[in-house]
Amino acid sequence: MLTLLSESIVWWHWIVAGLVLLIIEMNVGTFIFLGLGIAAVIVGVADLLMDTAFTTEIVLWTMLSVLALIAWKLWFKEQTVSNIGQSNHSFDTQGTVTDEIPAHKRGKVLFDTPVLGNSVWYATAEEAIPKGARVKITEVNGQIIEVTKL
Repeated sequence: MLTLLSESIVWWHWIVAGLVLLIIEMNVGTFIFLGLGIAAVIVGVADLLMDTAFTTEIVLWTMLSVLALIAWKLWFKEQTVSNIGQSNHSFDTQGTVTDEIPAHKRGKVLFDTPVLGNSVWYATAEEAIPKGARVKITEVNGQIIEVTKL
């Protein structure tokens, strides 16, 4: 069986298979078939230049495909936004005090952009901050956000 495949599959079969995989990729859009197709085209060109054995072609295609998939996984790796596991808020998020914040007590802040999925939060501060003052986040403690005056 292996000798039959080795005699019947030539270099242009690999290139056609690679082009078919690339066409499939254009319709699917997952980038998985992209690596497989490029690997098949490379194997076809290598077979044209060096007249390799079929088993060598299969091993080369497998290695190139695995490398392409690993490269795809590393390139598109989803990066974590926050190390505290709560959200993608940033400490420079600014807001306006809607209820006065007495020192070390709660008040309310309306943030310019949503923080942890909400725009209005209870907030504390080390110093008293009057209503209407602009603040920024310094720390997130569970459901309470600590702010400082700008």
